[in-house]
Amino acid sequence: MILRLLLILVIAASQQAFSGTSPKADSEVKKQITDRSLLRVNSTNQAYDFSQPWIKKPPFNRRGLGTLVEGGRLLVTAELVANSNYIELEKAATAEKSSATVERVDYDCNLALIRPDNPDFLKGMSPLPLDKSVRVGDEVTVLQLEPNGEIAQTIGKATSIAVAGYPMQNFGLLLCKLRVPLQQRDGSFTLPAVREGCLAGVLMRYDARSQTADLATLPVIRRFLSKPTEAAPSGFPRLGLSYSSLRDPQLRRYIGLKESGGVYVTEAIPYSSAAKAGITTGDVLLSVAGQSIDQDGNFEHHEFGRILFSHLTTTVPPGTDVLFKVFREGKNLEIPVKMDVLDPSRVVSELQIVDRPPKYFILGGLVFMELSRSYLQEWGGDWMKKAPQRLVYYDAFQNELPEDRGKIIILSKVLPSPDTLGYEELQNLVVTKVNRQAIKSLSDLAEAAKSPVKGFQRIEFEEDPQCIYLDAQALEDNREALIQKYSLPELQRF
Repeated sequence: MILRLLLILVIAASQQAFSGTSPKADSEVKKQITDRSLLRVNSTNQAYDFSQPWIKKPPFNRRGLGTLVEGGRLLVTAELVANSNYIELEKAATAEKSSATVERVDYDCNLALIRPDNPDFLKGMSPLPLDKSVRVGDEVTVLQLEPNGEIAQTIGKATSIAVAGYPMQNFGLLLCKLRVPLQQRDGSFTLPAVREGCLAGVLMRYDARSQTADLATLPVIRRFLSKPTEAAPSGFPRLGLSYSSLRDPQLRRYIGLKESGGVYVTEAIPYSSAAKAGITTGDVLLSVAGQSIDQDGNFEHHEFGRILFSHLTTTVPPGTDVLFKVFREGKNLEIPVKMDVLDPSRVVSELQIVDRPPKYFILGGLVFMELSRSYLQEWGGDWMKKAPQRLVYYDAFQNELPEDRGKIIILSKVLPSPDTLGYEELQNLVVTKVNRQAIKSLSDLAEAAKSPVKGFQRIEFEEDPQCIYLDAQALEDNREALIQKYSLPELQRF
């Protein structure tokens, strides 16, 4: 009898260990959270088709968990609601539903706030407080919902905390790596992680093979939740420089640096926060916001240990002055840098075009677009190898292009028509001039098309064929036929 009882206890313990749950975690979550702070979020998403920018791709659904925070809003990942047509909130216990609207979204940090359209929908619910920041070695509980509304809990352990790329923009922010054996469940696209009844982070990615998850950390979440003002708009500022390690003693001797630590600035991107403040190539960054940095660009954080100094510049409100100590030509200088968000007008190739349609211009069947990462991603997950390499190069090294380069306009494809006879195979060509006018935007192209050369539209490219001609009057005469043939809503969208 005793042996049988022991066997039962051993089996129960092993099942508990496999699932990653514990009675303590179960009672903690059900006592403090139950269904008062979590809602199912069902989002219908539909992105534009960048190969045919006048239409959208088929809609698809994503499901996740939203966490109620202060102000009657739910915190989710930006990916969950990106390009959403309709968002629905659902109470797990009662299946009561309400439509919802995105209040604010930031793709830099992959976070969004949504609000129910019915303000009474949240009655009886309470926001989940924010925990102290998770440190390496801490245990947190990742929450999921069963189909019957019961909370499923899995305990994970923080294995590392470092500045790393967030999913949507690959923008470097503080990220927690979590080792957690999650089970596959419906609606696990966005999951909250809690500790002692408080929100500890938001799960953005999960790798089932390695059983590791990427967690948006509380410093990033708090920065996102802070209310933007006119003086400090929403968004995460960028410093805008690249640097290399100063571990090489010969390089340190060459530049005359006797102090320990510091990194060597290899480039300050034009019009960036760093460049506008006067930081330039050849400077050595010794400290940032009073924190000394080592030869690899790390500083000692009181909670997270050694992390990249960019954490000190990205998590401040836009418009904040951050003091840099710089070594330049044998002298130490103090340079205040006003941290600004990215100016989209200066971006040659946008990383993500989300929640808005892409721009295009159609001239007699020639489809012109602006180069963007979203366009290149039409070649699939391996787009860096499969997409046209000239365009991949421009996207990857756009900071090296001339300051006045403007947008890169491409002939993306040709819609076969009598006016484009012989040009049907042309695609992904970079446009340089139209009717002898330099092209730096789609607006430039549309304006240049109003002035044909000797009755022809003359279009020049970087690649072969160097130049093509279209009969301007014929294009105008066949305009309506082209629209009807390809069911085009319009021939341009800026």
